[in-house]
Amino acid sequence: MADDEKPETGTILGVPYNFERPNLRRLLSSYWQPGKGMLVEKPFGVGYTLNLASWRSWVVIAVAAALFYQERSASDEEDEESVDEEEEDEPVEVIVED
Repeated sequence: MADDEKPETGTILGVPYNFERPNLRRLLSSYWQPGKGMLVEKPFGVGYTLNLASWRSWVVIAVAAALFYQERSASDEEDEESVDEEEEDEPVEVIVED
């Protein structure tokens, strides 16, 4: 390796990075690692990702999906309420005396 070439894998301040060209086998095997913790090194890029072989990862995904669904439902209800309020508004006659 020449001095001007940068390493494609390593760590920066304890955070792993990997910029090697990914292949399908490496991608799939990095997301399914039985016996490892909930977080594993990303197959491409910087940081960590969820290990789908860990039940804890599925709990995190379920909680995130529930929160997303709840937020989505709340925003839909607010949209419906604002439409209902607009329909209920009737013109108001204002009389100004001189």
